[in-house]
Amino acid sequence: MPITAAQSAFPQGFVWGVSTASYQIEGAVDADGRGTSIWDTFSHTPGRVYNGDTGDRACDHYHRLDEDLDLIASLGIGSYRFSIAWPRIQPDGRGPANQAGLDFYRRLVDGLRSRGVTATPTLYHWDLPQALEDAGGWVARETAERFGEYARIVAEALGDGVERWITLNEPWCSAWHGYGNGLHAPGQTDPGAAAAATHHLMLAHGRAVSALRDASASGVGITLNLVPVRAASEDPADLAAARRLDGNANRLWLDSIFEGHYPEDMLEHYAGMTPGFSVVQDGDLAAICAPLDFLGINYYSPALVADPSSAERARTEGLVASRVESEPATDELGVLRLGHAGTDRTAMGWEIEPAGLTELLRRVDRDYDIPPIYITENGAAYYDYLDPEGRVLDDERIAYIDSHIGAVADAMEAGVDVRGYFCWSLLDNFEWGRGYSKRFGLVYIDYPTGTRIPKKSYAWYRDLVAANRAVPV
Repeated sequence: MPITAAQSAFPQGFVWGVSTASYQIEGAVDADGRGTSIWDTFSHTPGRVYNGDTGDRACDHYHRLDEDLDLIASLGIGSYRFSIAWPRIQPDGRGPANQAGLDFYRRLVDGLRSRGVTATPTLYHWDLPQALEDAGGWVARETAERFGEYARIVAEALGDGVERWITLNEPWCSAWHGYGNGLHAPGQTDPGAAAAATHHLMLAHGRAVSALRDASASGVGITLNLVPVRAASEDPADLAAARRLDGNANRLWLDSIFEGHYPEDMLEHYAGMTPGFSVVQDGDLAAICAPLDFLGINYYSPALVADPSSAERARTEGLVASRVESEPATDELGVLRLGHAGTDRTAMGWEIEPAGLTELLRRVDRDYDIPPIYITENGAAYYDYLDPEGRVLDDERIAYIDSHIGAVADAMEAGVDVRGYFCWSLLDNFEWGRGYSKRFGLVYIDYPTGTRIPKKSYAWYRDLVAANRAVPV
């Protein structure tokens, strides 16, 4: 597929990258003093993960680090976003650092630097030490305090090799999939607990920002999975449903980070749930809204919603009920999630709409006083396979990425300050509750052998990056 003119118009200095996450690729779950995480426990619990898959081995990235670093370097990208496994640094989530864990990430950071690639580590991508979960997890305030201590340890050990830091990845998922609907570790189903986890995750972010600043970190931000929410009609009930979903998925996070408060309508919605937002203490919001150097946004698909009372009308208009794992929990919100019949979807069941990314970026830029934005995840799962020549010809993925990068260009043309794009993901990997049944990677992983096979999309993205680096704007 040819590189579009829109894609070759990015300014010099625009950061091209790829992203991964520790539990999804590292394996080596009992190596060199690593402690148990909630995802180790969750994936070994029967019925929690498709096919009983676990991250015990995953892509074995821990033992194949140099090979994967060479794959990263060969893409020609400017930055690699990865996450640090908290249990490798503090096996029980507290106390002195496990030096072997720090050494692994030091090798990773140094290996990137020697190959001309900057490091963008994420401090938390969902692998909470099990010992902290046993003490209350994100429902407990202590976890936020321990996270600040962990952030300080990592920043002091690795800070000289890091260009930008991300405190949390998609805290919505940690709170609402982890404690609200049980789809993710630790698998609880209590909206009141999820609301408390929301606050303690945001407080942890604030504690980490402070620790990173104290360690003279260069760039500090957070990554949110935001979604453009549309009402299915102008019916007041549907508009109210869309407002509720927007509050849960977007405004809880953006308002607290950039305005120093939680939305009043959301506080009212969760007022009857315990512990809920009763856990908020004086001074917490001031810590949460500490200034940031950038905002990371992950985008995959928009949301079309209605009030449940509109179900019959929606069916007559060709809309179908839609509930997939990545979507915000809707039961306690009283929201019917809808989709368009016949619309192109990825293997995850997500509707494909690049324009939704442009819409989202323009909305965030319009409604909030934000720092520069990086797209820290965007990509697609498809039913990849090796053809008789040993190739993976994933033209659908190329089209998806191409169109979404074009959507970023459209937002930039409209004045949104976007500084970089990180494709999800470098490697096929453990896709959480879907196990190994879904492949997002630019590189195909033959799981029985661990063999890495770059897909057609890998070569396409490499050429795209090279073309943009060669064009001064």
